[in-house]
This record gives sequence, structure tokens and C-alpha cells, in this order.
Amino acid sequence: MRTSALALIAAAAPGLASAPALAQDSATAAPPPVFDTGHDLSFDGAVATPADGSGSVLSSRGVAIGGAADWTGFYVGGQLGYGFTDPDNADDDESVMGGVTAGYDHDFGRYVLGGALDYDFTDADVGAGSDLEDVFRLKVRGGPKIGKGLLYGAGGWAVADTSDMGDEDGWFIGGGYEYLVNDRLSVGGEVLYHEFDDLGGNGNDVEFTTVQVRATYRF
Repeated sequence: MRTSALALIAAAAPGLASAPALAQDSATAAPPPVFDTGHDLSFDGAVATPADGSGSVLSSRGVAIGGAADWTGFYVGGQLGYGFTDPDNADDDESVMGGVTAGYDHDFGRYVLGGALDYDFTDADVGAGSDLEDVFRLKVRGGPKIGKGLLYGAGGWAVADTSDMGDEDGWFIGGGYEYLVNDRLSVGGEVLYHEFDDLGGNGNDVEFTTVQVRATYRF
């Protein structure tokens, strides 16, 4: 019996001897990481966006609304595309068209609002042997910033000038997309629908649709 007790004590001795060392190692080991759960880490949480547009709101759906792009300022540029006439008193026609634009935009952070003057030349039939030669627009546009791009709606007042039927006031509505290549250059595309009623005073209502690409220099 005494021999068995001595054998058990001898077997347990190495483990008891190592216990203080294990305790010391546990005391000096690095503590487990603690994560701060007091902040909203989701992309769709409320994020303060500076009024000058220097920040952005990120979405878990992959869309950046707002952004570092700043659209505030004046611009001048050119545009080129096609125009399609649909007069009441003649067949539909189409023509190459192009012109110039000048305007001003103000950046409100997530949205942009601005105005512009457009002038386009064209040569599309509007009936009675007369062609649509020039279109002048007073435009208002506005819409949300998407990264470095601007998706906008546009509308306003227009004047159509013809070769033999005089000129006529009208209105237009449409939209476009513009992208800031850098701080000075932007490129984009635009589609506009116009209506000119009683062109030439003979009951000839004319619908005019334009599809154009454009480039502007901003300053």
C-alpha cells in the first residue's frame, strides 16, 4: 500500500512542478482582441457629406451618391448629333445638327442645379418647302451626382428659325448624362424633345427630337 502511494506521488510531481510556469505564461500572454461594436460600420449608415461635395455616401448596393467631383462654375462647349422633325404638313425628316453651349452649374453636395444657353444649326424639312435652320434654347437642368457623373433632367424655352416660314417659340424637355474627365473637361450625351405649335402661322405643328454628344470646358 505504501509502495503504491509513493508511486502516485512520483508520477504527479512533474505536473505540480510545471504549474507555476504555466500560470506565469498565462499571466503574460496577450489579451484576446476586443471589437468595438458601438459604431455603425454599415455602408448605408448616416454619413455626413460636406456641402461642397468633397465627401460621398457609399451604398452596399455599389452606388456612390455625391463624391469628390465639384460642378460649381461656368462652362462653354460644343455639341454634335442628329435632329428628327415630325411636322403636321410634311413627311418626317432628319439632319445632322450641332452647335455651342454656355452655362453655369451650382453643386449642392449630392445634387447639381444650373442653367444654360444653347444654339444649334440644322437643315431638316418642316413642310411647305421650308427647312428648320436654327434652334435657340434657354435651359434649366438639374439632377443627382453619381460618382464623377451627373444624371440630369432638362427643360425650358426654345425658338425655331426656318428658311421661309419665319420663327416660332416653343418648349422642350429631356435629359442627359455628363461625366467629369478632370477638373476642367466634361463629356456627355443628351436627348431633347421640342414642340413648336403653328409654325409659319398655317397650323403646322412641328415636333423636333435631338440626340447629341457634347463636351465642355469648365472654369
